[in-house]
Amino acid sequence: MQVEAETVAEVTKRLRRAEGQIRGVIAMLETGRDCAEVVTQLAAVSRALDRAGFKVIAGGLQQCLESDDVEERAASVTQMEKLFLSLA
Repeated sequence: MQVEAETVAEVTKRLRRAEGQIRGVIAMLETGRDCAEVVTQLAAVSRALDRAGFKVIAGGLQQCLESDDVEERAASVTQMEKLFLSLA
């Protein structure tokens, strides 16, 4: 199942933001910032990546619900469930 263009745009935006956060964390490490500050930023990056993954799954579920083929819909929902659990 392909990700719809609208979802791709939203997820890409989130990932670019996370990319900037990761660069910031690297800079923090290289300049010797406090461990607690670094870990706080790492937690923020982790949450941002999780949200991006959940957005992809939500988009996939939306596509599943729009399918007229009952068997295809059931298989897609099962696949999305597995993906969701892999992020949990």
